[in-house]
This record gives sequence, C-alpha cells and structure tokens, in this order.
Amino acid sequence: MTGIIKLLVDIASTPAILVSLLAWLGLVLQKKSLADTVKGVIKTFVGFLVLSAGADVVVGSLAPFGGMFEYAFNVQGVVPNNEAIIAIALADYGTDTAIIMFMGMVFNILLARITKFKHIFLTGHHTLYMACMIAVILKVDPIGFSGIALYLVGGMILALVMSLSPYFLQPFMRRMTGGDTVGLGHFSGAGYYLSAKVGQLFNPKGEKVVSTEDIDFPKGLAFLRDSTVSIAITMMVIYIVVALAAGPAWVAETYSGGLNAVIFAITKGGQFAGGVYIILSGVRLILAEIVPAFKGISEKLVPNAIPALDCPIVYPYAPNAVLIGFFSSFVGGIVSMIAMAFMGTVVILPGVVPHFFCGATAGVFGNSTGGLKGSVVGAFLQGVLISFLPMFMMPLLGNLGQAGSTFSDADFTIVGILFGNLGLSAGQMGVIGGVVVILAAMIAATFFGKKDTSEA
Repeated sequence: MTGIIKLLVDIASTPAILVSLLAWLGLVLQKKSLADTVKGVIKTFVGFLVLSAGADVVVGSLAPFGGMFEYAFNVQGVVPNNEAIIAIALADYGTDTAIIMFMGMVFNILLARITKFKHIFLTGHHTLYMACMIAVILKVDPIGFSGIALYLVGGMILALVMSLSPYFLQPFMRRMTGGDTVGLGHFSGAGYYLSAKVGQLFNPKGEKVVSTEDIDFPKGLAFLRDSTVSIAITMMVIYIVVALAAGPAWVAETYSGGLNAVIFAITKGGQFAGGVYIILSGVRLILAEIVPAFKGISEKLVPNAIPALDCPIVYPYAPNAVLIGFFSSFVGGIVSMIAMAFMGTVVILPGVVPHFFCGATAGVFGNSTGGLKGSVVGAFLQGVLISFLPMFMMPLLGNLGQAGSTFSDADFTIVGILFGNLGLSAGQMGVIGGVVVILAAMIAATFFGKKDTSEA
C-alpha cells in the first residue's frame, strides 16, 4: 500500500508525467489517431522537461548570488524557500501529505465538474508543497486533526485553493492570452492579483500604455530590445557588483573554485539568461500541445475545463517584464528586510529563487494592466507581501517554525494563516466551518452568480 501511495505521489508531483497523462487522456477522448496521440504526449512530456531544465539552470545560477549577497552585506535571518522547508517537513508528515494531495486532486476535479470554477490545477510540485503545509497546520497542537478527518478536511482545503487561486487570476490571463485556453497554477496567486490590481491604478480606463516590451532604446542600444541580450547584460552587471562587494578572494574560495570572481560573475549572469531562454522554449512547446489535447477533457469529462499551469507559462507574453519584475520584487524584499530589522521582529531575508519566479510573474501581471509602471510597482509590492506574510505564519508551524526556513509564496502563507488562526481560535470546528463557508460561497456563486464574461 505504501509503495502504491508513493508511486501515485511521484506521478502527481512530477509535472512532465502528470500533464502528459492528461494530454494522453484528452487525445484519446477526442479519438485521435495513434500517431497524433503519441506525438502529442511525447511533445508535452519533452516540453515540461525543457521547462524544468531551464528552471534548474536559473536556480543554479542564482544559488551563489544569495550567499554572496548575505556575506557582502552581513545579513542573517530566515530564508523563505519552499523546497527547503518541504524537505524537512516530509520526514514527519510524508504519508499525511500524500493522502491529502490525492484527495485534493480528486476534489479539485469534482469542483471543476459541478461548479463554475473550472480550473484543473496541474502544477504537481506546488500541489505537493501545499498539501504538506496543510498537513502541518492541521496536525499541530492545539488543532490536532488526524486520520480520516485530516485527509477529508485537508484535501478539501487543498482543492479550494487549487480552484480559487487560478480563478481569480483568469481575467488577467484572458487579457494576456486572448482567451480561456490556459490558466495560471502557481500558489502565489494573491501576489499576482495584487500586482495586476496595482497596475490598474496606473491605467484606470484600460487604455494602451507604455509596456515593458515597448521600452524605446536609443538607436545605438537597439540590441537591448532582444530580451536574452538585455537579461544577460543586466544579470552580469548585478552579479559583478555583488561579487566585488563580497570580495573576489572570498568568492573564489567559496563558490568559483579558484576562478576569477569577475569571470565567475559574468558566467553566472549568462547562465541565468540561458535558463530563461530555455524556459521560454519549453513553454512554447507545451502550449502548442496541451491546449488542443485538453479539449477532449473539456468536452467529455469537465465541460469548459481550463488547465492551470506553472508560472513560466506567462513569461513569453512579456519577457522584459520577467527581469523587471524579478528586480522590483527583490528590492521589495530588501526594503522589507531593513524594515524588520528596525522593528525588532524576525528578519525574513530576500530569497532569490522565490523573488525571481514570483517577482517575474508579478511583473508580467502588472504589465498586463498598467504597463511598465504597473510591472515595477506591482512586483515591488508583491515582494513586500511575500516578505512579511511568512513572519505571521511561522508561529503556526509548531516546531517547524524554528527550522531556519519557511514557506515563501503568498498563497501558502495566506492559507496557513487563515486556517491556522481559525483552528487556534475555534478548534477543529472553526477550521471545518471555514471550509464550509468557502465551499457554500462557491456553490452559491455557481448557481446564483453572474457568468464570467467580463474583462479584468
């Protein structure tokens, strides 16, 4: 039984396999030929592997940057990182996480079938992370869920987030993509929603504004309009500055293996740009296959179903906003860190990885509504949001709150804070009551609300 559960979790938490299986199902339901089915499944599988490879390259290029920044400016504190905190938590919550994850995916499909919340959340690793966070919150004293109650309540909480997070972002996705063929499945949706709404403040009438993609470079700098070139040059300069601030000798000894610190910085900056280029290539390959394949599921199993995919799915719509959003979010993290130091609270350090993926995505969303100004300010405020929220969630994690790392993205912390405090104030019935209220609101919105035809 344990082996079967592990197999199911491994499949569900590996996006390339999970989405390929759903592509296969969609193509079979459309009665496509064997040749078309094999081609669609393989290209979807390869597309996700390309995207994952690009993400790994980006993460690898950023790993030394975080350490160099902390050393250069002598800062210490808690580093928000989903992968780090999950690696610690799964040792004690592995089985509970697996079952909650499975129940959440089942409930997500049921909600998509019977309500107007049509997103099927396909970002497997984020589903795993959220399931683990929910297991921790619900099991710690004095809430103390266990057994069947833990799995049903935890699974339903997971399904609610899987359905609601992409739903609230869909008007902005529709604005970017021109339709409802794809949604965003990434649990920092509250930050992206904030960024898009901030963008609207700069463009209340929805008129055409200066986009991040319309930046008018002087004729001699026209090459910077190529996003790969501009990303590479920018990251090289930033990397060189931080490497020199940390000290060339220390960088050579700690990270570069004796390689000159400036050469090391230039290489890592170029590696970052290469990773982004790979991500964009993978996204294009996925979209070309998964959208037509998902038509079968939409027609046969869940009418009007929308696949909710990982955050890099939006990067091709505004490549310049990816870099702008990253830096704006990181600056928001630095400002927040300084503010916390003055406030005398726990200091949340700006984790480079969450600020890249969440900040870049927030930059794209802010740009979609408010252009360049929306991208800069929206991503900055998103960076502040994911810096302060973890501070309020850490006390709710029990012993895991002292791990030196914590959950980073906005939806994780909002869900944890909401249901953790419901449990602390009203016990298990408070948590169950919160689930019932949200579910009732979704059902009421389905049968008595307006159809979702308006623009964001």
